[in-house]
Amino acid sequence: MPNHQIDPNKWIDLYADYLFNYTITRVSDREIAQDLVQDTFLAALKSMKNFKGEASERTWLISILKRKIIDHYRKINSKKGKAEVRITYNDDSETEGDWLEERVADPYDKTAEDTLQNAELGNAIHNCLGKLPPKQAEVFKMKTIQGFETEVICNELNITASNLWVIIHRARTAMADCLKENWF
Repeated sequence: MPNHQIDPNKWIDLYADYLFNYTITRVSDREIAQDLVQDTFLAALKSMKNFKGEASERTWLISILKRKIIDHYRKINSKKGKAEVRITYNDDSETEGDWLEERVADPYDKTAEDTLQNAELGNAIHNCLGKLPPKQAEVFKMKTIQGFETEVICNELNITASNLWVIIHRARTAMADCLKENWF
């Protein structure tokens, strides 16, 4: 196999604008986008010896950048800690299938009963997630609880968007059934 030459001295001129534009549409924060592009160049420098030439330099850099973006969202989502998630499935015929997801209550308008119910609901959701098949549970958490974008989930799990929505639908249906039995 021939030795593939890459030239990091040209990366900024050739790819910085493209990588920045790609990133800014996904993180919507100029400073974070710049940091992620810098992190991408640094990671690429560290792993230059792993570049096999099976893709273009730009494609290789984009694949590194995608991982950096995913890591960024994982990091900020892990800091959310105790974010409250309420999931309501409306069972009447007019609104059947409507979901209210990630509706965070006003923290200053809580009673002791609300706090207890939220803890019980959190436990019920956790238990119901444990009953889902692993892939459904992972997709449900990434999309509904962590708020990842469809593209990020599809890239992370190597699935198509249509497959993602089928999995989400099945997971939501199973979660609704489980919560009806264990919570309502």
